[in-house]
Amino acid sequence: MSFEEQPIHRQLFARHVLAKAGVTDDPALLAAFARVAREDYLEPPPWFYNDFSRYRELASDDPMVLYQDMLVALDRTRHVNNGVPSLHASALNQLAIRPGERVAHLGAGTGYYSAILAELVGPSGHVLAVEYDPVLAARARDNLRDHANVEVVEGDATLLPDHEVDVIYANFALDHPPAAWIDNLAPGGRLLFPLGVPALDDAGKPLGASRMAGFLLVDRRDSGFGARFLQPVSFIWAEGQEPPPPGRHKGLEAAFRRRIAREVRQLRWRREAQDGEQEWYSEPDWGLSKAEP
Repeated sequence: MSFEEQPIHRQLFARHVLAKAGVTDDPALLAAFARVAREDYLEPPPWFYNDFSRYRELASDDPMVLYQDMLVALDRTRHVNNGVPSLHASALNQLAIRPGERVAHLGAGTGYYSAILAELVGPSGHVLAVEYDPVLAARARDNLRDHANVEVVEGDATLLPDHEVDVIYANFALDHPPAAWIDNLAPGGRLLFPLGVPALDDAGKPLGASRMAGFLLVDRRDSGFGARFLQPVSFIWAEGQEPPPPGRHKGLEAAFRRRIAREVRQLRWRREAQDGEQEWYSEPDWGLSKAEP
């Protein structure tokens, strides 16, 4: 069905979300947000939303209350949520996904944004939706069963995709770009993920969330990899990872504290930094440079 044939509350929701995201001309994204029913990807009520300080119960079991620009809980015990729609709308607009493209959605949760991606790539495209948590993966598989262009995989999304794709959209934070993501990015491909450091408790144990994180957009070019930060974000930390050794993130923390992440223009990958390369952050085999690729 066309955008105009969708329920009026979903039309209004889509317009509100894109307007808040600053997206003025993306009819495909507008239609995708209107077509996908958010309640289909949540448990039955009661629903809980997060106001960035604590969870509060929505005092209604009418699905229309879900069509607000807010975090809705998937698993309150682990602070796993169906993310803020305007944040995802902004991200998907920046990725400029086209019909027929191959997309890997990593950290798919229960599949809501995977379904929106499926609308964007259309029947000729394909979405690989990867979720680490077995309960959420099972729910995503059930929720997306009628989407012939979506494959749901339960597994470690830092090791996938294992084949070439046009777009990688990761919805969890890491302190580095995994090799599977960069090496399997097709020419002209785009990767968007939250780069940051994990939040730790007083004993140095990871709390399962990120801090000092920013959405990093990487694009593959003939000359290398372009890179730029879009905006600060807060996401859950990648599951299934080894706890970082003490002091692991001092360099990355220092880079974020300089408050010049906006100057990043290039990802150095699988090579050493050259003399005179002005890098915002450096590791032996990768770095983020302020030089144009």
